[in-house]
Amino acid sequence: MRRRDFIKTMTAAAGAVALPRAVFAQNYPTRPVTMVVPFAAGGSFDVLGRVLTGRLSETMGQQIVVENVTGAAGIVGCQRVKAAQPDGYTFLLATIGTHSYNPSIYKKLPYDPINDFTMVGLFAEMPMVLVVNKDLPIKNLKEFTDYVKANEAKIQFGSAGVGSTTHLSCAMVNAAIHADPVHVPYRGGGPAMADIMGGRLQYGCSNIGGVVEQVKAGNLKGIATLARTRSKALPDLPTADEQGLKDFHVSTWTSFVFPKNTPEAIVKKLHDCVGQTIDTPQVIELLHKQGVEPVDKARRSPEYLAKFIQEDIKRWEGPIKAAHIEVDK
Repeated sequence: MRRRDFIKTMTAAAGAVALPRAVFAQNYPTRPVTMVVPFAAGGSFDVLGRVLTGRLSETMGQQIVVENVTGAAGIVGCQRVKAAQPDGYTFLLATIGTHSYNPSIYKKLPYDPINDFTMVGLFAEMPMVLVVNKDLPIKNLKEFTDYVKANEAKIQFGSAGVGSTTHLSCAMVNAAIHADPVHVPYRGGGPAMADIMGGRLQYGCSNIGGVVEQVKAGNLKGIATLARTRSKALPDLPTADEQGLKDFHVSTWTSFVFPKNTPEAIVKKLHDCVGQTIDTPQVIELLHKQGVEPVDKARRSPEYLAKFIQEDIKRWEGPIKAAHIEVDK
């Protein structure tokens, strides 16, 4: 075979191999897609995921199936997606816990939060809120700081467990006000909040969706929204920054990631469909009821998410080490 004919033959063969992949990505999805939520059903992240799936299924043109894969602070679910085929039919609802906390908490984390996944985008944030027992003589962050420092040896704060967002958020608050009260971990945020309401604990931190109704009803006293701006769910509750803790912000966040090496066209399809979903007025209303804010469009790109996670890992490394949180696994 002449050299020119050989090149034409090989080029045609390469095109024949590439064409099905391109057509596959262009037609995606052609069957139901699985969204892995690495936490139990009924939790705030699971609820958020399910709020999105109904509209997202319509936007994608295929059903989005929620699969709760629980265990080890989200690690089991992350491994499930890491090991999945990079064909667009399995993606992960990634969170601040799975991708920002775990790298500092777990000495032998079985996944790399950036290099083992293909980024889709950052989509939603939910502020944390500092709450206290309603009978404490505290009305604002300054009074909270003075009270905690004056009673540091005998007061306690509760959380959903060691290394949880509720634990680390309060650890961040404690570090900012230079206090070190006793931490009481629970198996879930609900029991911790119940004991704060009952007076067995003095304070705690929760994502706003977990306490908004109790604060509105007066069963808990909101002290500060731990976010950059006030929440539409509790618009009268000032931020920590407004009350003197400058540049202090703690919010849980939610993003989507695919297994490593997922084709760019598939990533773009999911990215665009999720963007359309969270910009829908009906979805925005549902998110706001949960205290969730869609992120600005400028912060939704895959490139932004990769950089954001890298910076967030570094941001939380110090507080996690200061709180002596480490799991040898």
